[in-house]
Amino acid sequence: MSGESLQENFIVVGCGAVGLDLLATVAAFPKPDQKIRSTSFKTQGGGNTGNALTCAARLGLKPRIISKVADDTQGRSILDEFQADGVDTSFIVVSKEGTSPFTYIIVDNQTKSRTCLHTPGFPPMKPDDLPESSILSALNGARIAYLDGRLHETALVVAHEAVKKNIPILMDAERLREGLDDLLKVVDYVVCAAQFPQAWTKAATVPKALISMLLSLPKIKFVIVTLGKDGCIMLERSANEVPSTEEMDVDKLLESLETRKNGSVCIPTCISSSVTKLRAEGIGTICGRLYIGTAENIPPSELIDTTGAGDAFSGAVLYAICANFAPEKMLCFAANVAAAKCRALGARSGLPHRTDQRLASFMQ
Repeated sequence: MSGESLQENFIVVGCGAVGLDLLATVAAFPKPDQKIRSTSFKTQGGGNTGNALTCAARLGLKPRIISKVADDTQGRSILDEFQADGVDTSFIVVSKEGTSPFTYIIVDNQTKSRTCLHTPGFPPMKPDDLPESSILSALNGARIAYLDGRLHETALVVAHEAVKKNIPILMDAERLREGLDDLLKVVDYVVCAAQFPQAWTKAATVPKALISMLLSLPKIKFVIVTLGKDGCIMLERSANEVPSTEEMDVDKLLESLETRKNGSVCIPTCISSSVTKLRAEGIGTICGRLYIGTAENIPPSELIDTTGAGDAFSGAVLYAICANFAPEKMLCFAANVAAAKCRALGARSGLPHRTDQRLASFMQ
């Protein structure tokens, strides 16, 4: 599929968090009551949906974003940055009063970890802020919708309209949030943070939790859990029943896939099972396929900042769904995009464009 047709036809609509990130790098994270100096500083757009849609725009999709900012310096900066990246801001509500969301981010140069202090925007977004006609206009012609679990009341309105129009929905489930369960019931795909599946299901292991999620949420086609430098695990529901009655314990299957990983390979790879009946003791069985995706082994000298790596991964998954990538290709592609992001400070500086040579093999 050519870049022109992707840009022309594939509209993605996102509803969720946008903001401004104030990023300071430090030699080491400060102790209580300690005064230290930053080694570098950057102001840049942020927010899960803002980052994921910026990633999607650079990869060739046409994003439209539903969110809210205030008519202040931060809000204007947020809008300007989106517009420079080709993200349609027509559906962002601009409040004449209040403050735009912003986040202080401290990046530890020693551990490469980041600590975030978020200040939500005020007044918060409500469904009444955006007329139903505007939501329908935003979804007109969309190939896929994206939700990050924030602005849950507005997101649910968007989700229900997307369902009516048969527009599939990808959701980023970072943590337990108000209204999240209602959103999960109507989405088609989920990308979640490492702790989420067990926190949501109370299952003993991640693989068991993934089976529990697919059993609880019959509409979901696949769920991916991102594990940082340890890559990701994906469980894909199979549309067809397996002829064999034999069941495979999902934890044991994951262990067997892990043994097939090649630790000497630096570039992202993907290992998968065949379609089988997967059993989670005490939870149930699902007919599906399990995948392990590895992350790129980034040299310490090149690893700058992990802020927004999960958002970059989600943005790449949006592109992969639109481009009909096979799951193995999708997971490797998303890992490459996330790794590129980690080589620069902030959630967006390192996001690659579709012409980036590191993505050339995926874009052919």
